[in-house]
Amino acid sequence: MAKAKPAPTSDGVRILHCRYVEGRSEMETLLEQERANARIAQAIYDLRTRLGLSQREFAARVGTSASVICQLEDSAYEGHSTKMLEKIAAALGQRVELQVRFVPLKAKKPSPQRQVPSRARRNMGS
Repeated sequence: MAKAKPAPTSDGVRILHCRYVEGRSEMETLLEQERANARIAQAIYDLRTRLGLSQREFAARVGTSASVICQLEDSAYEGHSTKMLEKIAAALGQRVELQVRFVPLKAKKPSPQRQVPSRARRNMGS
């Protein structure tokens, strides 16, 4: 059965998602990792600005440098760790709540088995 063609759209993000991500498990995994990095970076930024602190002031409270805080607030940074998040929380009288879910990977479609004609099976000794 043929795959249904998606409804026409002018949404550029949707078009790019369909063209480059959808149905490609490796790309979907990378996209989800990037989304997670962005959520963590945004949460750190939101906490700092909610407290009315500069990156330098925030870093001093956490016991690190402003450049580390700058990296942590960058969505492209891949070094976020629960240890650092807990250090930030403890220094600011907060606690970390993580929502962790384990989601099954999409199973790859099994490749169709090649059918051997019955005449060939007889010749192979079956």
